[in-house]
Amino acid sequence: MIIEGYAALFGVADQMADIVRAGAFARAQAPLPMYVEHEKRLRAGVWSHVREDARGLYVRGEIDDNLPGAARAKRMIARGIDGLSIGFVPVVAHKTIAGRSLDDVELLEVSIVTNPMQPLARLSARAKFIGARPDAKPEATFAGRAHARLTLARAINRAA
Repeated sequence: MIIEGYAALFGVADQMADIVRAGAFARAQAPLPMYVEHEKRLRAGVWSHVREDARGLYVRGEIDDNLPGAARAKRMIARGIDGLSIGFVPVVAHKTIAGRSLDDVELLEVSIVTNPMQPLARLSARAKFIGARPDAKPEATFAGRAHARLTLARAINRAA
């Protein structure tokens, strides 16, 4: 199963009031491990495409059925769980009034999670491929919930 989405968004405070700045992932390279709920023992696949764009950190990868976390990851996605979360070490971070500004981070992994720290860090699509057709279309998307999450993120930012 191929999945993709944004693991972090630039300029959007997370639940700990940390804000990732553009350029923070400039050194990030694929492949990166894909875990379930940041559990190393639940490796589910690999992120084969990792890039920064104007919005944030975009990732695309494949769940590997031969890995111990694959079945759980697929069950979560089938139930509509679409959260993404980054595992990282801050390299350059500045304290702000409410939290931190993350200017440079060492990206260690990206996990599929039930409750992401950054409410808008979500899968945008999933696709089950027959063979390995990179032009296949996603069979389902999570875009329908974007408005509710954007409203929540704005409320969190206003409160911060």
